Amino acid sequence: MSLEKAKESITITNTRYRQHYHLQTPGGWLNDPNGLCYFQGYYHVFYQYHPYSAEWGPMHWGHARSQDLLHWEELPIALTPGDPEDTGGCFSGSAIVKDNRLYLIYTGHHYYDDGDQDHFWENQNVAYSDDGIHFTKYAGNPVIEVPDDNGQDFRDPKVWAHDGQYYLIVGSQAQSSRTGRVLLYQSADLFNWQLLGPITNANSTDSEGFMWECPDLFHLNGQDILVFSPMGIAPQGHNFLNLNQVASVMGNLNYSTQTLNRGSLFEIDHGHNFYAPQSFLAPDGRQMMYGWMSSFDDPYPEQADGWCGCLTVPREYVIKNHHLGMIPVAELAQLRQQTIVSETLQLNHPVTIAYNDAQHAELDLTLEHPQNYQWSFRNQDQVIMSLTFDPAQNEFTLDRPHHGGKRYVTITPQPTHHLQIIIDTSSVEIFINDGEACFTERYYVEEAPSVILSAQEPTKAQLAAYQLGIPD
Repeated sequence: MSLEKAKESITITNTRYRQHYHLQTPGGWLNDPNGLCYFQGYYHVFYQYHPYSAEWGPMHWGHARSQDLLHWEELPIALTPGDPEDTGGCFSGSAIVKDNRLYLIYTGHHYYDDGDQDHFWENQNVAYSDDGIHFTKYAGNPVIEVPDDNGQDFRDPKVWAHDGQYYLIVGSQAQSSRTGRVLLYQSADLFNWQLLGPITNANSTDSEGFMWECPDLFHLNGQDILVFSPMGIAPQGHNFLNLNQVASVMGNLNYSTQTLNRGSLFEIDHGHNFYAPQSFLAPDGRQMMYGWMSSFDDPYPEQADGWCGCLTVPREYVIKNHHLGMIPVAELAQLRQQTIVSETLQLNHPVTIAYNDAQHAELDLTLEHPQNYQWSFRNQDQVIMSLTFDPAQNEFTLDRPHHGGKRYVTITPQPTHHLQIIIDTSSVEIFINDGEACFTERYYVEEAPSVILSAQEPTKAQLAAYQLGIPD
């Protein structure tokens, strides 16, 4: 497939669910964020993209860039499939800058000629660019072939530099045990790679998954942190309730023994719609990330309008209570176009926030000595979703009563709660206690909803409510 052909994306026929300040396609399908980086004065975000329909198909790499994380420029498609190294798709990967050249390392997906979409093989490839816009695939692709002891799942390389060498990890499945693992490779030049071995493996399929997609490894607060999307985990109480999961483990990567001494899996987002996150190191040292704000088991009403999928707001990874957490990046405060409310009140009877437009809004709420309280998002008398805190269990329950049911997170007991809730046309992102917990959600309505706060016991609350929009 040519870049010229890939420009023929489908037309969006209705904007009723289109987001105002989230990255989304100009038309067609979007899933995983790819190749996140900062290059030549711009933040670059690539993403899995099918431009010809609003359904998943042969993956391309869509591309956008920004100087401030708020105003985005849509760029030409960076990678199109169909060459010998990527006959069935240019699957996920990452980016690295070397000698003022931007390199993309991505998975080539290939199907056998039996018509079975579940019968495939995968390899790893390189493309490069001097201007960050036009990319050339390396003539020596593929640079990494699947190891002999691996199953067919072998994808999503994440690359970084360390002590004068380049390293990358690949999501994988061990052929013998059929359990997920992460493989580590080393290179001096980004083209010739040596397999060092698995740095960690799933303990079992039920507890840790049969395949680990989209691995991401970074150093934060003195620890090496592995984030990945394990497939096949069985629900564990109120955790890991989605079909598509995201987990993190914390520990230390020993480059000499090629092992990650790590703890147990921790679910980093407890909402219905969060998958395949990727992070990068910003110029100021923040570990910033995006995730795909959807899942493969959710309905996609926007498909009827010629598009599907969006990314989360940009977030920053933080360590909170010895676990990995996420907060919105500070730049998002520039979205605040108008302060609707800024006051201290006694929260008891239901309070409706008087937004001009509750679908493009932010709520910043601090509660002292919180008891039972609730945030709800309603359309007339119908609850779209609600967040309820139970002090007896120290547990939040996110309920989408009309699709998906309930999701939960337990927090540490503390005298003050801080909630930051960011709402766009068809999404809600809820951040609890500055990184302790997070819920990522999609919703679809065509009539203006309301935001309502309530508590069973009088509760002192500091409330700030803002209308959001892209600044001029």
